[in-house]
Amino acid sequence: FRPLLYLNTHLPVNRHDAMVFLSPSPMSRFVSRSRIGRASIALLAFGIATFFLIAEDAPSPDNYLVDYPDHQRYLSNNSNNLPKVTNSAAKPMEICGRETNTSPPLVRGRPWIKGKKVLLVDGMNRSGRTGNNLREFFHLFQYAKDHDYNVAIAKRSWLTKALTELFYAVQDDEKEWKRNFEYVFGARIIEDESELDGMEVKKIKSTELFYFQSEENLNERIWFELKKTKKLFLSYNQGKGVTTFGMPVGDMCSVIDATLGEEKSSAVYSVIHSRHLEEEGEKLLWWRSKLYGCDPYAALHMKPDYVKSILAPWGMLDHPIYLITDGQDPEVFERLQQDPDIGPQLRLVPPESSWLGGDVTFAIMSNAFVGNPASSLSSFIAHSRLAFGFNNTSLFRKKDENGEWMDVCPGMDCLFGPKMA
Repeated sequence: FRPLLYLNTHLPVNRHDAMVFLSPSPMSRFVSRSRIGRASIALLAFGIATFFLIAEDAPSPDNYLVDYPDHQRYLSNNSNNLPKVTNSAAKPMEICGRETNTSPPLVRGRPWIKGKKVLLVDGMNRSGRTGNNLREFFHLFQYAKDHDYNVAIAKRSWLTKALTELFYAVQDDEKEWKRNFEYVFGARIIEDESELDGMEVKKIKSTELFYFQSEENLNERIWFELKKTKKLFLSYNQGKGVTTFGMPVGDMCSVIDATLGEEKSSAVYSVIHSRHLEEEGEKLLWWRSKLYGCDPYAALHMKPDYVKSILAPWGMLDHPIYLITDGQDPEVFERLQQDPDIGPQLRLVPPESSWLGGDVTFAIMSNAFVGNPASSLSSFIAHSRLAFGFNNTSLFRKKDENGEWMDVCPGMDCLFGPKMA
């Protein structure tokens, strides 16, 4: 019953697509009339219901193309040594014409349970910008899982605004859009709080989600978040539809299409994410360095020796290197351009196709990514690359006792550690 478990097409998802109808037969009449038959059907129904209830929580390595026999190998191995695709029978998930190293996720989320408390996100007061809000989206479901809540999200809220600018744009049929979203994530989109009358409701703020730290086992929490990441990309925006506030959406494939053209499926390239983060960049990176042991300045300045220490061992200095940036430190591009090894391959993303969603997707689908651990957007890119089984991601580095650059935080566990929201 593979169609019941996976829907490998782009959303919208129609739950009726997965239904199987059987015509009456002597066996079916026996099953429906005998006690043994009815008991067997009840047991089967209970088993299927139980499967869907636990599917979101239980780690499922078989759902990935890469062959991870257990969580620990997946998490503790350095992310730059992930195994290659080993299950040739499964079809890789594809984004903007480029293949990932994973198969599509289980589509259905945890359904609403009647009588359960409701965790509600509403209002427009949010903590930070898009990168933070995406992390809060993951924290929302982890909080609900930890404390046994159903999830409701106001249609016109800070979370739906941030989310639908990139994913799950509202198209022709808004009711179907709501049903699809609830089917995939198990979260109900509401127009008005009166829809929750008679239920015990807890409202949760953006800041509370930002600072939320789950007590669940780290391995289980990482698997839970990576599944949610893959579900976001089941319906990435492609310039059609609007946000929940009625604004037209951009095309997440814009940079890949404009930059790589007809060779987008096979092009080899690196992306450097330069974020200065106004006046907060140095402070944020200093705190990251205290928590995780990375250098407190290098990822802000992206000097040539730092970048080459990452890209050279991966064999990426002979391929195009693209810089995506907030434009607050133009010296980063100038230094890299003047370097004899990096300069000949250095590129800027075409400004007419560049926007947050396009840049993010371009970085996620690259062959190598160098990011800034102080940036929640860099963290989301690295987080997504981990979900898709990609090698060659670098955020956390420092110099060893011999003055050579080295990775810290093997397996990217730091992306999910304390304060890494």
